[in-house]
Amino acid sequence: MTPPDSILLVEDDWQIREFVCIALESEGYTVHEASTAGHGAVQAGSIRPALLILDLGLPDRDGQDFIQDFRAWSSAPILVLSARTQETEKVKALDAGADDFLSKPFGVSELLARVRALLRRRHQERHDADPVIQFGDFRIDCVKRVVTRKGEALHLTQIEYRLLIFLASNPGRVFTHRQLLLQVWGGHAVDNHQYLRVYVGHLRQKIEQNPAQPRHILTEIGVGYRFQP
Repeated sequence: MTPPDSILLVEDDWQIREFVCIALESEGYTVHEASTAGHGAVQAGSIRPALLILDLGLPDRDGQDFIQDFRAWSSAPILVLSARTQETEKVKALDAGADDFLSKPFGVSELLARVRALLRRRHQERHDADPVIQFGDFRIDCVKRVVTRKGEALHLTQIEYRLLIFLASNPGRVFTHRQLLLQVWGGHAVDNHQYLRVYVGHLRQKIEQNPAQPRHILTEIGVGYRFQP
């Protein structure tokens, strides 16, 4: 017998959380709950959910940032539940890595239909990456969002961290400037190649033994960048 799909629900409103949990459990899903981004990140790394249902307005962190960090190591579909109904907010969430967006208030039937559709796609996709990435002297804990070199914590800005984790979780793959700008900064920055070059330079200063002759973040001239472990 196939075990039920595991769903992680990150939502700070207890009434909505209870409503969604009852609906999902009535369909046989196993539901794990979190009311904050911090708790949600720990839960995600522990249970490796088949589906993430996420509210954007979390008390300790914006959901857009949570999506980007989660997407760096997990291919599990993300369904956003949010009171933010503006088209720009939906586009930002989808650009960050969400798969679907359901505006509050919503009905049980539509919620369950979207969950079923996302899980059908999930069962055809690749397995998740490991939430711990290692290369050379470096170790990236994607759940705790900590990068260490020889056991010592390495200070990275939020943008530097996102750029590194996205590249490192896709070793050997060439990404265009546009792909990286869209993934790390969002759709508003897709034509700002100079912005990307500046941050790649900053990141190389922190992780490369010789930034002028990088071993890990390699330039594909005229195209973009490739990560070499």
